[in-house]
Amino acid sequence: MDTKILLENGTNELEVLEFILDGNSYGINVAKIREIIPYTEVTAVPNAHPSIEGIFMPRDFMITAIDLKNCLQRGKSEPGGLFIVTNFNKLDIAFHVDQVVGIHRVSWSDIIKPGSTISTTEDGISTGIIKLNEKLIIILDFEKIVSDINPETGLKIQEIDALGERKRNSVPILIAEDSVLLNKLIVDSLKKAGYDNLIHTENGQEAYDIIQDCKAKGSLKEHVQCIITDIEMPLMDGHRLTKLVKSDDATKDIPVVIFSSLVNEEMKRKGESLGADAQLSKPEIGNLVRIIDELMLNKQE
Repeated sequence: MDTKILLENGTNELEVLEFILDGNSYGINVAKIREIIPYTEVTAVPNAHPSIEGIFMPRDFMITAIDLKNCLQRGKSEPGGLFIVTNFNKLDIAFHVDQVVGIHRVSWSDIIKPGSTISTTEDGISTGIIKLNEKLIIILDFEKIVSDINPETGLKIQEIDALGERKRNSVPILIAEDSVLLNKLIVDSLKKAGYDNLIHTENGQEAYDIIQDCKAKGSLKEHVQCIITDIEMPLMDGHRLTKLVKSDDATKDIPVVIFSSLVNEEMKRKGESLGADAQLSKPEIGNLVRIIDELMLNKQE
C-alpha cells in the first residue's frame, strides 16, 4: 500500500486505517499494511493456536491468517469480510476484519494514551485512542497480539545469553518505548548485557523532555550518551524525536538507535535521512546490544 507519509520526515504524523470488528472501530498504522484483500478460504493448521484461522498463499508467499475477533475475545469470525495483510517484525500476517472504513491522517500528539482500566499493564493490547468526530478509534498493539499467539516472534531474549560473560557498563542510555512489556524486556536485556545506567520513558515526548532538561542543566553527558527509540508512540514518535535530536548542535552527536517492528527498506531510508545512527527490527535484541557496544566504543575513540 503506497502512502505519502513514508516520504515525509519527522512530521510526528501517521496515517491510521480505521476498520470495523463486531460493530466497533479499531485502527492500525498504515505503515504496517501491505494490502487489503477480500476474505479468501484458508487451510486449517493442526494443533494451531485458537486465534489462527489457517494459512493461504495469495501469490508466491505463505501468509498466516489471524482471527482478530477471537484475539479480542469476541467469539469467532465467520467467512467473509476482509483480510488486512501486514508486514512487521519481518512477518507477513493477515488479520480478519469485518470491513474497512478509510484512512485518517493524525498527529501522534492527538493520540490519547489508554487509561489504567484499558492498557497500563503488560496484558493491554491498545496502544492509543483517537477521538474523531465524536467517535473513538482504538489503535491495537498488533505486535503484542502476535507475540501472545507465538512468543517466538517477540524479543529473542536468549540472544543475550549467547553474548557470554560481559563487563558492567555505566554509559547512560535513554530508552523511548510505549509498550509496557517491551519497555521492560529491553531494560532487562540491556541490564543483563551489562548496561546498568538506563532511563526508560513511555514515548518520544517524555524522552525529549529529559534531553531538554539535561541540556538546560548542562548534564547531557552525565545522563544521555545514547538513545534507543521505537517509531510508533503516542505524543511524539521516534522519527520526530530523531529529527529533533539530530537537528540540534547540542545533541546531534548523541547516537540514536531506532528499534522498531516497522524497520523495512522504506523506513530505513527515512531513518537515514533523519540522521539515525542505526536501525534494527525488534526481534534482534542481540544485535541491538552489539550495535550499542560499537557506538559506545566509537564515541570513546
